[in-house]
Amino acid sequence: MNKDIENTYLDSAEMFKALSHPTRLFIINTIKDKKFSVRELSTMAEIDISTMSKHLNILKKNKIIKGEKVKNFIYYKLEIPCVLDFITCATKIIKK
Repeated sequence: MNKDIENTYLDSAEMFKALSHPTRLFIINTIKDKKFSVRELSTMAEIDISTMSKHLNILKKNKIIKGEKVKNFIYYKLEIPCVLDFITCATKIIKK
């Protein structure tokens, strides 16, 4: 592929990769209305904290979520709520 074309779409491709895991979709849907810590999210998903942290870091790196420090904890919130519109659209396509 032409490098200019590839560079134009590279960031979008990375964001789609960040959305391509069930745990990360769970995170996005869970924090859409309320902030949660890594411990709370890992308990809900029944995975260890280190695995949840890796998923959170991927979403943070792609600016989909944001962490806010409160005392000794970091609480995560959805940074770009329009991503839920995309997920809803994708779900409709899948169910057709």
